[in-house]
Amino acid sequence: MNRSKLILILAIVAVTGIFIGLDGHKVLTLANLQSNQESLAQWIEAHLLLAVSGYAAVYVLVTALSLPGALIMTLAGGAFFGNFFGLIAVSVASTLGASLAFLVARFLMRDTLRARYREAVAKMDRGVEKDGAFYLATLRLVPVFPFFLINLAMGLTSMKLRTYALVSWIAMLPATFVFVNAGTQLGQIQSTSDIVSADLLISFALLGVFPLIAKFAAGFIRSRRVYAGWKKPESFDYNLLVIGGGSAGLVSAYIAAAVKAKVALIERDKLGGDCLNTGCIPSKALIRSARAADTLRNANRYGLESVPVKGSFQTIMNRVRNVIAKVEPHDSPERYQKLGVDCILGEASFVSPWELEVKHKDGRTEHITARSIVVATGGKPAMPPIPGLVDMDPLTSDNLWELNEQPERLLVLGGGPIGSELAHAFVRLGSQVIQVERDEYLLAKEDRDVSALVKKQFEIDGIDLRLNHAATKFRMEDGEKVVYCDYKGEQVRIPFDQVLVAVGRTANTAGLHLNRIGVEPLPNGTVPVDDDMSMRYPNVFACGDVAGPYQFTHAASHQAWYAAVNGLFGQFRRFKVDYRVMPRVTFTSPEVARVGLSEAEAKSRGIACEVTRYGLDDLDRAIADSDNHGFIKVLTPPGKDKILGAVVVGAHAGEILAEFTLAMKHGLGLNKILGTIHPYPTWNESAKFAAGEWKRAHAPEGILKLLEKMHGWRRGKSSRRGPDVTNVVH
Repeated sequence: MNRSKLILILAIVAVTGIFIGLDGHKVLTLANLQSNQESLAQWIEAHLLLAVSGYAAVYVLVTALSLPGALIMTLAGGAFFGNFFGLIAVSVASTLGASLAFLVARFLMRDTLRARYREAVAKMDRGVEKDGAFYLATLRLVPVFPFFLINLAMGLTSMKLRTYALVSWIAMLPATFVFVNAGTQLGQIQSTSDIVSADLLISFALLGVFPLIAKFAAGFIRSRRVYAGWKKPESFDYNLLVIGGGSAGLVSAYIAAAVKAKVALIERDKLGGDCLNTGCIPSKALIRSARAADTLRNANRYGLESVPVKGSFQTIMNRVRNVIAKVEPHDSPERYQKLGVDCILGEASFVSPWELEVKHKDGRTEHITARSIVVATGGKPAMPPIPGLVDMDPLTSDNLWELNEQPERLLVLGGGPIGSELAHAFVRLGSQVIQVERDEYLLAKEDRDVSALVKKQFEIDGIDLRLNHAATKFRMEDGEKVVYCDYKGEQVRIPFDQVLVAVGRTANTAGLHLNRIGVEPLPNGTVPVDDDMSMRYPNVFACGDVAGPYQFTHAASHQAWYAAVNGLFGQFRRFKVDYRVMPRVTFTSPEVARVGLSEAEAKSRGIACEVTRYGLDDLDRAIADSDNHGFIKVLTPPGKDKILGAVVVGAHAGEILAEFTLAMKHGLGLNKILGTIHPYPTWNESAKFAAGEWKRAHAPEGILKLLEKMHGWRRGKSSRRGPDVTNVVH
């Protein structure tokens, strides 16, 4: 910390200390001001200019340092100076104080908080850059957040001071007038009968109604601004149009049909999206075959004779395709047509916020309108711009399922969930797997102990892990495919037969012509959405991989509910998407399942927590299944049983996690889990045992010591040692 910041912090601490030491927080109360009203009023009348100046100076100080009392001082401005002088004093002082708080936040906290909350601040910056003045005006007009929070938050953004000060002054004037006017009425209360006077009741009615009026006005202005230049159709073909037939699109269409809305689902390829055709379903089918192969190869764990695994890779892939075919009817056009959804095979693009152009497979083009539109076009595997990579005919999670011959040497590029799942599956099926990850750890978003356990199992199973390796170029050398990686400043040459690229995903937005409606994708490819899943326009929504921030099928379905419901009923009420409890599972062996905060995330955010750990090597069912490795880790606030996050590493981790997810969603603590009967012997007992570990660590030691003495007293041996029980036969 530099000297200037230190001096400013000391000054703020000193002023705040003086304020508290002089009981400033007790002085700035309505009761105290009213009790001294008569004497203050006489002095103010004799020294009006000095009184207004002094009042404004104190107001600036209180606002700049975010001290308690700004609301009371606003009411006092009306009570002592009247509407005219009170409004001038409060509006000028509040703007100056807010600007100083803005500058203090920017000077003291901006760099630190921008580094810690990079994504959140980046989102705020984009909003400020795009519509900052109006956004700030909305916050000022609709007092949802305390003004001191707005002052501090805006200081972290790139907004200019003059813009901040001018917009704040103008936007705060209506609310300032309402509160100052209420203060003039408070100053006139002389008896109990004055409390029910018409003027006072009207003033307080304005206090209650103003936020509603301001919210309506802000929404109206925003709507007029965003739809400027567009002509809304007088009638519509549909209530809801959905672009994309993956998980998010199917759920959106299903919800609309369920509430009897007229809905159409537009898909350019196959319904079911990535999850059914190239993602969740095929990968889990392949992983199951790989686990079966591992079981046969290691049958001696179960008292059987281990056998060499033999099988046709084509037969395995045929099984994967059969699994897809069996699940496919769940997402078929026929099923959704019966539900009341018009399924259209074609490619959609925007014409206006209410109109789409659809190019059918037979070459026809038609225009379709709807009151609301949902974009659910999903994502695709990202392809890094590494020289020579595209010449290697790389495999991805999209085209992998077309394989009929097993790669002898498979290079997996990426150490995230998809790359790790597939690397583990292929090594268990007999391929020689080299996994290259530029990070120091596998599954870098998980805690280090989680990553270490997965890494250990990968090495046992024979994966050649190359961590801290960054692929720099691909080449053909003497008819052999090779990749060169940078490792600690040296070039490492790795030969391979086929490469599987799994370094993330990017959103599918090509062909939508989002530019026609003024929507620009974010740098990561996803489209910008608000908390209600709307995309710039109140009637245009996005959900699933195309919206982010999660790339999970269950997250897509979760978002789809908000997109569909807000699209159909948003004129009456809008729901904000809730990400507080978002589970995730990586299907390696051991499985890695997590919900809520990880230990590393809690530390990086400065969230105080306790960590309770239970080893699955202690679980009877795990021992019986010869899968007794892994652990459960639960994060709770110090001294409390509220669950902030939980991670399970081991067999059946995804199923075990469900109990913690349910508990977090409904506010149930570890005591409730501990008090629930779990059948024995099951894997889910581990959740109860983890709760028991927390309870043991928080046992009331003082009470237990008293109980020990009481039980000793009841035995008549309170001061004597008990018998030697070392030789007692149980």
